[in-house]
Amino acid sequence: MRLLTSIAQIDAVSWNSLAGTGQPFLRHEFLLALEESGCAAPRTGWSPRHLVIEDARGRPVGALPLYRKGHSRGEFVFDFSWASAYAQHGLPYYPKLLSAVPFTPVRGPRLLVSPAADGAATTKALIKAALDYARSEQLSSWHVLFPSEETAANLGDAGLILRRDCQFHWYNHGYESFDAFLATFTAEKRKKAKRERRRVAEAGIEFDTLHGGDMNDALWDTVYAFYADTFYRHGHEPYLNLDFFKRIAAAMPDRLMLKVARIRSEPIAVAVFFVGEDALFGRYWGAGGNYHSLHFETCYYQGIEYCIEKRLQRFEPGTQGEHKVPRGFVPTLMSSAHFVVDPRFAAAIREFAAREARGVDTYAAAVNEHVPYHRAPDEELQL
Repeated sequence: MRLLTSIAQIDAVSWNSLAGTGQPFLRHEFLLALEESGCAAPRTGWSPRHLVIEDARGRPVGALPLYRKGHSRGEFVFDFSWASAYAQHGLPYYPKLLSAVPFTPVRGPRLLVSPAADGAATTKALIKAALDYARSEQLSSWHVLFPSEETAANLGDAGLILRRDCQFHWYNHGYESFDAFLATFTAEKRKKAKRERRRVAEAGIEFDTLHGGDMNDALWDTVYAFYADTFYRHGHEPYLNLDFFKRIAAAMPDRLMLKVARIRSEPIAVAVFFVGEDALFGRYWGAGGNYHSLHFETCYYQGIEYCIEKRLQRFEPGTQGEHKVPRGFVPTLMSSAHFVVDPRFAAAIREFAAREARGVDTYAAAVNEHVPYHRAPDEELQL
């Protein structure tokens, strides 16, 4: 086992053989762009400690994306109250250990295992190595955010505390067109969606679908300003800088997709997406003005059309947002896993997570009653 203080300390082919091709976020290129652009680096509170297990010949058979963190920003699973409880008892919560993709609330594998390795043994070795490191460094905790269901089950079996959350995803049921998708709505919801799209079209707004290789410096400057303004208006610094986006556009041009809204030749808004093998991931949005229904069209309807055209099976537009439900997104349960070193805090957090999970389940079931689709009285969408 070895710890990497930069993803650059392992070659891309070796790491990617473990990360797979299902989504771009765990790829060597993505993590390297975050580090080399300075977005996820020690100076911003993200100190890489990626864990790699190698066989006797030095070939990687398992890996775990890992960061030593001095804060909880950019994670989307909120533990600020836990940190506050530690402070109230005069104990340090930071630094902590985190397995996640920085600034990316997308579910995926976290315990990366070679297909040629003993899967169960390597998985156990990765978990043990992370637990041992947290204890040896006297860290408060280890957190695994947005793991796949299989990873969450393995972590739960190892004694980690499982926590539940809810996002809103869109699923492609073989729609041949956007109109075919809207035909599954109730009349009232279908009329509302069409009215939103019509308002954007009547404003003279058109859309360009661009991928990383289609972008030039001038257009990057324009659309990055839209993205950054979204953060500034909420009193925050942008998580990602322009250098990161340019690096991703060069390294993974087909995985980066932008919907650029324009009036005639003038860009007025952008939504930034990443494309996986079977899913689209909506990540960022910004606009240079206030246009009726433009956010819904750019971030949601344009993404759904792209999925239908490319036959992608799922669209994950990001965290939170009940406003997504009338546009065809449905509640989808997510999880995270947490190891807390102090047994007193671990017991309290485990009890809290159990109560929270019941509340999340109730919330998801209630929201599910308001999805826009036709269905029989006893029919329920799968959570």
